[in-house]
Amino acid sequence: MDQSVAVDGAGVLRRAGWRIIPLLGLAYMVAFMDRSNISFAARTMNADLGFSATVYGIGGGVFFLSYALFEVPSNILLERVGARRWIARIMITWGMLAAAMMLVHTAWQFYVLRFLLGLAEAGFFPGVIFYLSLWFPKAARGRAISRFYISGPLTRVVMGVVSVWLLAMNGAGGLKGWQWLFLVEGLPAVLVGILVLWLLPEAPHKVAWLSAAEKDWLAARLAEDAGPVREHGHLLRALRLPVVLLLGIVGFLTTCAYYTFTLSEPQILGQATGWPVASVGYLVSLGGLAGAAGMLFTGWTSDRLGTRMPFMAGSTAMVLLAYLLFAAGGGRATGLIAYGCYVACWGSVTLSVWMACTDLVAPRDMAVATAMVNAMSQAGAFVGPIVWGMARDATGSFRAGFWGLVAVQALALVFVGALARTRRRLVTQ
Repeated sequence: MDQSVAVDGAGVLRRAGWRIIPLLGLAYMVAFMDRSNISFAARTMNADLGFSATVYGIGGGVFFLSYALFEVPSNILLERVGARRWIARIMITWGMLAAAMMLVHTAWQFYVLRFLLGLAEAGFFPGVIFYLSLWFPKAARGRAISRFYISGPLTRVVMGVVSVWLLAMNGAGGLKGWQWLFLVEGLPAVLVGILVLWLLPEAPHKVAWLSAAEKDWLAARLAEDAGPVREHGHLLRALRLPVVLLLGIVGFLTTCAYYTFTLSEPQILGQATGWPVASVGYLVSLGGLAGAAGMLFTGWTSDRLGTRMPFMAGSTAMVLLAYLLFAAGGGRATGLIAYGCYVACWGSVTLSVWMACTDLVAPRDMAVATAMVNAMSQAGAFVGPIVWGMARDATGSFRAGFWGLVAVQALALVFVGALARTRRRLVTQ
């Protein structure tokens, strides 16, 4: 008798979700905070240390250079060492480096610590995507990834409030407010890394909370998604797959625009609205809630419909509209409308990229493919902030930079169309 008939598949996935996703979501929350909290520190840190917009842009972007360079090696090691140990190692080292940002006094110290922080964190995000693909079949993967990924926008809720409080501690204990910000927001990564080492299950077949029949059911569903087993070929063959290259290009362009905006977000919103730092912080918090809702909607609906591309195209177009509105100017109302479009839709752009990646890449290529796509994406995040900072120093405003974001996002929409055509060819083969 086939034991899988008696298995409650939805119950298996629900149990796995509760055991895995909250812990990984907490890990991503502190990761997102540690890579982007300089956007809140920037106003006072730049003034205290005499950093120009170009210096800040280089420091903001160099994190993503080292992150991109070490993505593929990190994921190869993750596959060999095991996700639990490798993700814990990543978190503990980046937490210590993130807290050490409080010691920065010169531009070169800023560059070196940001570079090391990217090196420490390299492989975390694609490693988690790969890990989730070992637990959730395609039909449930969009919801699983979106429930993990909403930690990004939800972190904005926390940062918008907590960062304002920490900056207000300026002078306490002889430290600047931005130093308190880096210290208090950096150390939780170390603690969460220890939790990951203790609590994260290594693989479905090694856990005690699934029965033998449930493990067989899950293995069978994942095998169905994988299709016929073929010879493995070279470890790095995924780097030559057209779909991986297209996903990487879309990721490069959209992530370039996103992190360029994110690393100057409080300053941009302050100029657009005329509001003080505290009010801008609360606006960022509200934006995080909108972003989380958009991600959950995209993950749930795309699983139900069995398609990713309409969500990728639609959300990419809406973010393009947001950049257009910011570039055109027009006062507080236009700025708030633009920001609403941006926060509600950007998360769905990148979520759709990762859902499509896990749908279109074979399991044997998944670790390297996810690392390659993320490496290309983070390379965009290195380039964008530097050019943005140079443009602001040259013109004295964000306007020229925003027209650059419009061009980059429009080009991304073109490549989304190319990806959709490639996907149709793969599906019909």
